[in-house]
Amino acid sequence: MHLSRIPLVVVLIGILGFSSCVSKRKFTDATMRIATLTRTLGDTESSLQATQQSLKNTQEALEQTKGELSREKELVETLNSRLSQALSTSSTVQQQLTEKERRLLEQQERLDMLQNLLDEQRSVMAGLKATVDRALNQYRSDELQVYEEDGKLYVSLQDKLLFPSGSATVNRDGREALGKLSEVLNANEEIQIMVEGHTDNVPISGRFEDNWALSTARATAIVRILTESYKVAPERVIASGRSYYYPKAPNDSSEGRAKNRRTEIILTPKLDELFNLLNQ
Repeated sequence: MHLSRIPLVVVLIGILGFSSCVSKRKFTDATMRIATLTRTLGDTESSLQATQQSLKNTQEALEQTKGELSREKELVETLNSRLSQALSTSSTVQQQLTEKERRLLEQQERLDMLQNLLDEQRSVMAGLKATVDRALNQYRSDELQVYEEDGKLYVSLQDKLLFPSGSATVNRDGREALGKLSEVLNANEEIQIMVEGHTDNVPISGRFEDNWALSTARATAIVRILTESYKVAPERVIASGRSYYYPKAPNDSSEGRAKNRRTEIILTPKLDELFNLLNQ
């Protein structure tokens, strides 16, 4: 029997001992009260057991919650660590992106500058061609041609305008054409000048060893007229001979050979600024 019931049993014995002294009604009342107290006690014990079980469940739930909180804390710490790493990586990536953006901007600036220089050179060459065309417009196309190629301006003079056959002495008509061209050259001092002599492939005889010597002598003769007679600055001019190794047409016909017997004065704008930009 539970210890909490001992006083109650003593009371019951006492009551039974004095039952002969009380009336039946009082006995009945006492019995009912005892029964009520007994049920209340049972209910209380049941309630206590339920409360204890609930407390146990609550403690177990609390322990489970503590475990979950511990795991959540570990997860939060892990996530914070990953976040810190991600932020660090993001900062590094951002720095790298910023550096790439800076380099791209610098490259774009160089490209823009290069494009501006190219546009400027095209404009200069277009203006130069128009000026040369006007200066030499009296000559027929079979005597002289002016054209652009690879960013350069070519003034191609046929040998019949410049030289007697097999000679490197410039005739009067040739000197006159060179004089008109020199006026343009002296007005555009930034233009570099190359004079190239060309021949057909027919072997020659006489004072020149071969076609190469003839082509070089013709180019040199024109350079001397430009620089000595028409005061073109010598440091702007180059003379070269290419013999028959750079033909404009096949040498298997008289028409083709006539096109190949020519002297080309090649005009090139100064490209120092452009080359400096490309080499940066």
